[in-house]
Amino acid sequence: MLTIRLFCAAGMSTSLLVRKMEEAAAAEGTEVDIVAYPVGEIDQHLAGVDAALLGPQVGYMKAQAQAKAKAAGVPLDVIPMADYGMVNGKNVLAFAKKLANA
Repeated sequence: MLTIRLFCAAGMSTSLLVRKMEEAAAAEGTEVDIVAYPVGEIDQHLAGVDAALLGPQVGYMKAQAQAKAKAAGVPLDVIPMADYGMVNGKNVLAFAKKLANA
């Protein structure tokens, strides 16, 4: 099971992307646990996570979020703007898998 957490401004704008990622995972037979949260809650949602992704709208917070993720042993990066904007669940899932070395 691949555990992925998405962090964005309010935790709601990525809900459609989460659904598309889950659909892409199901299509390729990958078991996933994907949830989106507001970036302000990142400290509370890193335990047991394989990859953490920031929405582009909070990409400016990457340095501080990465420090928290690194302390928790979780790889973190910003979702590419094009994939986020197009709600490309397949590409974002592949991005997360690469980040997690899965």
